[in-house]
Amino acid sequence: MSTATFESAARSPLTTPAFRALWIATIVSNIGTWMNDVGSAWLMTSLSPSPLWVAMVQTATTLPIFLFALPAGALADVIDRRKLLIGSQLLILVGAAALATTTWLGLTTPLLLLGLTAVMGLGAALSAPAFQAIVPELVDRPVLAEAISLNSLGVNIARAIGPALGGVIVALSGPPAVYALNAVSILAVLGVLVMWRRQVEVSSLPAEHFFGALRSGFRYARHAPALQLVLIRAVAFFLFSSALWALLPLVGRRELGLDAAGYGALLGCMGAGAIVGAVGLSLLRKHVSPNSLSICASLLFAVATLSLAHAPNVWVAGIVMLLAGLAWITMLSALNVAAQMAVPAWIKARALAIYLLVFQGAMTAGSIFWGALASRTDITTALSIASTLTALATVIALRFRLPAANAVDLTPSGHWASPAVAGDHAADRGPVMILIEYRVDPARTAEFASALHSFKSVRKRDGALRWDVFVDAETPGLVVESFVVASWFEHLRQHERVTNADRLSQEQMQRFHIGDVPPVVRHLIAPPVVAGSKRLSTRRSPLTFLKGVD
Repeated sequence: MSTATFESAARSPLTTPAFRALWIATIVSNIGTWMNDVGSAWLMTSLSPSPLWVAMVQTATTLPIFLFALPAGALADVIDRRKLLIGSQLLILVGAAALATTTWLGLTTPLLLLGLTAVMGLGAALSAPAFQAIVPELVDRPVLAEAISLNSLGVNIARAIGPALGGVIVALSGPPAVYALNAVSILAVLGVLVMWRRQVEVSSLPAEHFFGALRSGFRYARHAPALQLVLIRAVAFFLFSSALWALLPLVGRRELGLDAAGYGALLGCMGAGAIVGAVGLSLLRKHVSPNSLSICASLLFAVATLSLAHAPNVWVAGIVMLLAGLAWITMLSALNVAAQMAVPAWIKARALAIYLLVFQGAMTAGSIFWGALASRTDITTALSIASTLTALATVIALRFRLPAANAVDLTPSGHWASPAVAGDHAADRGPVMILIEYRVDPARTAEFASALHSFKSVRKRDGALRWDVFVDAETPGLVVESFVVASWFEHLRQHERVTNADRLSQEQMQRFHIGDVPPVVRHLIAPPVVAGSKRLSTRRSPLTFLKGVD
């Protein structure tokens, strides 16, 4: 082995035992999940011939993720992620075992099938943000993008094996067998999670409350342009690409005349294409930008969707699904990596939950729409329209471009010094106003005040409820930045959240500052409420003066 090859292998995430064990176990579990999905889709075509009912199986899988992904992300950021993952896997195990039992006894109805599928979807919703957020805990940052791609590769290895294997088992033994095997496969992930000794980084501050963490997640997404870009691109793609997933069971059964094994093989072709795409991505990333890859992937998926609508036989459909798999993994990997890189560690699970919420929400809404459209028209028409809209939506990539991996460094910088406090202010009081006094050349005051507005989104993203800039009417060149946070603890969390990218931006801004003394930072804390008095409001409460330097 050459030195370059050896170094490349040494940098592989698979050299990390915890990541490798969880990666393998997840592949086993995902194979069970895909077998389960094949069984459910095929069972529903037997229980009800309606395209809408068949498409609702996809909806029952994705709707819980849409509804519960953000609460799950908040939980993953405020409690032990390992315990959350163990609990969610147990919920999926219960759902799979119940579905195996009721189907074996002949008691499964369309509504019961959708209900138990939704239970397993709830387990997936609770685990998905935590699973994605623990990747940076398992591997070093230089190989993070490769680890994310390996996770996508693992999913598609399962997609290549699971559907084909599930189709054969359904054909030989019926849906109850795949449900039971899915339940068994979950034990692999549970075993690794139970054995994993997670290293938790202890903060001196108390954990955020659940509802406060939810608000922080929404606030961050509202004021983080990089994350918003990923969300816009996700909606533009998944809303229309969901048609292929929702209507594929009907294409297999009605248009191509396949049995369960043939349908599983069709899905296996898509998984095989995804594996080819995942392997090729590691080489393409060195020469092609993520945005260019996403454009090519979206157009290829549009072509595949249109070709599937008019596929004359199963052989052509198999080739089409290979291309669809290649396009799907390319787009999914580009969006996943961009979402991971767009946010720092403290908000990662919540931000990824918002991404999953948008992803699955678009898939859920799309599945319902395309199923209803196919019921009113036909499968070919619905897929043709979806293909056209997928291609048209690609134009949005010209305006909302995906950034390169590692474009910004979001690791904590710790460059804010602890605020100097007079007296005992350890209690979590609030609100807190932070004032930063800059002295600039009076001729550049307007230019500086305008440039300072770039910090508005940063301050609000990290916890500020209000942000303003003031120019001193008496002293030329004195500019004051102010922002208000809910509590003293929340401001101390801002000290922990500031990143190296923020530090670089702050250094650029402070080049306007003149004089040997750095900008003065003042902290104003609302005093304790006197017994019997009215509670102080955030806007009008008097503020105790504290002085320190950030």
